[in-house]
Amino acid sequence: MRTAEKVIITTAVTGSVNVPSQSPHLPLSAADVAQAAVEAVEAGSAIVHIHARHPDGRPAFEPEIFEQIIPRITERTDAVINITTGGSSAMTMEQRLAAAVRFRPELASMNMGSMNFVYSGIADRVTEWRYAWEKPYVLNTYSQPFVNTFDRIEHTLRTLGANGTRFEYECYDIGHLYSLAHFVDRGLATPPLLIQGVFGILGGIGADHENLEHMVRIADKLFGDDYSFSAFAAGRDQMQFGTHSAWLGGHVRVGLEDSLWIGKGRLAESNAQQVRKIRDVIEDLGKEIATPADARALLALRGIETAEGSPRA
Repeated sequence: MRTAEKVIITTAVTGSVNVPSQSPHLPLSAADVAQAAVEAVEAGSAIVHIHARHPDGRPAFEPEIFEQIIPRITERTDAVINITTGGSSAMTMEQRLAAAVRFRPELASMNMGSMNFVYSGIADRVTEWRYAWEKPYVLNTYSQPFVNTFDRIEHTLRTLGANGTRFEYECYDIGHLYSLAHFVDRGLATPPLLIQGVFGILGGIGADHENLEHMVRIADKLFGDDYSFSAFAAGRDQMQFGTHSAWLGGHVRVGLEDSLWIGKGRLAESNAQQVRKIRDVIEDLGKEIATPADARALLALRGIETAEGSPRA
């Protein structure tokens, strides 16, 4: 692993897992998602990871909705925009790629395999639903896997890679590291790699700190110094795993996509609040916070001037 001289904070602003009934602070409208991203950057985030939603909170894939988000961020910040290719398990592959094809971002997420991605347990904790779509949506994840077969991964690497987009490789289990190694060996995934270890999703690797260290060991074995590591854990373990990742020499990810909380029993009021908290932790460890320019240099990104939706494009 390339030890981080400056720690990159990524903020996953809204995602497609948590639903409106869980928190009044989850950004839903395009304007709210964009504003939350801007505030996260102002708080110290170098990368913002973007999903879109309809006004009632349903996950959205339509480029027209992303067109209401991305320019609002790039007009006010120089952040690295990381557009999802995961979308939600209810979307087709074409739908999941639509926004990234349209905007040609510097960075896009890449889930490194099919898996059971289960968050039906949300239904056990919500007593009042704001919208009719929410409960069936979360319950459906118990029986519907997230599908990202090797042919889909290859298609995404080739399609977006042809536009100069690089990838944040999301690994939800150790086997996903070996899947990534397969695509590196074929020349379809090229260093320097950004590996995002994801912990605590039901169906993936558990949020045990031994698992984080094990994932880094295997990644070191497979990729040597050709990768940077970042980590996050879903829910209550978010800050602990960010702290552990930074302590190991890696980067961190926070955001309301991954956790709605700022402390025990306390809902986070914004993405920026989580950024400020992890920033304080990182600086207490004696480490510097990476700027967007630092992130671009470390990850060999092509630069904001060539991204669609940028005022510099």
